[in-house]
Amino acid sequence: MPHRATDARRAAVLGKPIAHSLSPVLHRAAYDELGLSDWSYERFEVDEAGLPGFFAKLGPQWAGLSLTMPLKRAVIPLLDEISDTAASVDAVNTVVLTEDGRRLGDNTDIPGMVAALREHGIEQVDSAAILGAGATASSALAALARICTGEITVYVRSEARAAEMRQWGARLDVDVRTADWVDAGQALRAPLVIATTPAGATDALAAAVPERPATLFDVLYDPWPTELAARWSMYGGAVVSGLDLLVHQAVLQVEQITGRSPAPLEAMRHAGEKALGAR
Repeated sequence: MPHRATDARRAAVLGKPIAHSLSPVLHRAAYDELGLSDWSYERFEVDEAGLPGFFAKLGPQWAGLSLTMPLKRAVIPLLDEISDTAASVDAVNTVVLTEDGRRLGDNTDIPGMVAALREHGIEQVDSAAILGAGATASSALAALARICTGEITVYVRSEARAAEMRQWGARLDVDVRTADWVDAGQALRAPLVIATTPAGATDALAAAVPERPATLFDVLYDPWPTELAARWSMYGGAVVSGLDLLVHQAVLQVEQITGRSPAPLEAMRHAGEKALGAR
């Protein structure tokens, strides 16, 4: 049931660390644009140990939550139901708190990735490469399951990570091949490269960008551009940024939490760009 716009409602992002989260900027911009003047959106630093206690104190004024690391898996036992999308990667980043007291979990990172790529004209690819094998890499695999018709090569630093990514591939029914990180320069020739690594991890690969690169989706947004993204752009390749992902997944969160659709994509993007520029 959509929430009534006249009700004062609360929402927030939880995680640790949380101080640098752009989610409040994006969601508040959406509320302003949608005329939800009595809605609030805050941030709370919460770790896995503190999550059950936080949930226990949620009153009827709460409409929803955004979750970031390290809570995306820890939250699942606290929910009444999770979507098939969230279940596919054991990760929830969105909780809708219904008026009848139910807690519903979803994952908007996966459709957010697909939407960000679509906005840049990427509807389908015949192969792809993923750099890294952390939590974001499994979401990237799930997104590619929707748009990639052929093999996905994942470049990893350890055999344990490689085995994990092959397991995710089998679970998501995608054709996954793993390769050693020392060969990651070869990844850059793929029609779509998704970089899911922490800041600085791909800097050394910038020198390996081919003369005519295709599309790079780099999930980082601060600092931006990464060395890899800057070199990619310089060579004329298409670049999808972490801010594109952040905005598209937040659009879906706003629509679910407020019951209002469509969420104001451009107003949210502008607010995010302004906040990043101020940093």
